[in-house]
Amino acid sequence: MSHAAVQDTQTPVPPSGGQQSLSQRSLPRWAPAGFALIGILIGVGIGSAAGLDSKVQWGLIAVIAFLVISYVATTAVENQRQAKDRLATSIVWVCFVLAVIPLFSLLWTTISRGIEVLDPYFLTHSMAGIPSSQVGGGLYHALVGTLQQVGIATLISAPIGLLTAVYLVEYGKGALARAVTFFVDVMTGIPSIVAGLFILSLMLMFELGPSGLMGSLALSILMIPVVVRSTEEMLKLVPNELREASLALGVPKWRTILKVVLPTAIGGITTGVMLAIARIAGETAPILLLVFGSNLINTNPFSDPQSSLPLYIFQQYKDGEVASYDRAWAAALVLIAFVMILNLVARGVARWKAPKTGR
Repeated sequence: MSHAAVQDTQTPVPPSGGQQSLSQRSLPRWAPAGFALIGILIGVGIGSAAGLDSKVQWGLIAVIAFLVISYVATTAVENQRQAKDRLATSIVWVCFVLAVIPLFSLLWTTISRGIEVLDPYFLTHSMAGIPSSQVGGGLYHALVGTLQQVGIATLISAPIGLLTAVYLVEYGKGALARAVTFFVDVMTGIPSIVAGLFILSLMLMFELGPSGLMGSLALSILMIPVVVRSTEEMLKLVPNELREASLALGVPKWRTILKVVLPTAIGGITTGVMLAIARIAGETAPILLLVFGSNLINTNPFSDPQSSLPLYIFQQYKDGEVASYDRAWAAALVLIAFVMILNLVARGVARWKAPKTGR
């Protein structure tokens, strides 16, 4: 066979002109945004024409119109396979938007209503001697209580949770490890009121009075399983090659964990601890049972009732006055800011303590 014949047999046969041009047709990048705009216009038009009062119904009509238009247009311009792919992508975006809308609505409502009374006076004064119907007062006593109670709970829970996770990942085998894992899973789903009742039974047994420490003990019960689970998952992500390399150099296992495993996972561990703090920062039931609440500033968490931000919000909203409603929204805004600051600090610590990789 000649060289020319070999080239003829290896040369691919191009598709017909019509098929090639059809396979290359595609919608522009702005097409999804255009489909969404058309869907919104259709939803508004049908909702207005039909006299629908609920904006949720308008939104559902707009979503259905967006999905139908996206699928039909992609099928006509491209092909059915691309249309199915775009339909799945559109459903994902719709679910994302539906999840984000309540979040932004919550933030907008909290900020717009809480900013009315949020000022330095509100942050530096308590409710001592101020009736619920009167304008004024602040949440300083509740802020002090929250910082102390959450801080003590963190000091109790973080070491216990971290050491428990290290045991389960690095040493845990047999019946004891399975039992610890089982009880950690059970504790993860314990309602906060049950933790409060457990500490309350101890208070009655030993004749202890209400204090911030009692609330911290209940919060630590809720915090420990979250720390254990998050730390355990982070330790499992550390490559075994790092452990093996350290052990091959003759480094003891405890030192390998301390110098290799924990520094590698410190970013995820810190994030897990911050999530656990955010989990307990908004608890009201244990504080109501064990700390009782107070309008006075109490900086001693080991004796006498204290307040906290969630309990302060509950009490102010329960009073049912216009001024107390405003204080409740302002306290909710402070609580959200407190959790946000914790997350920002966690990210900063994670970046700072993350292992540096050089070329």
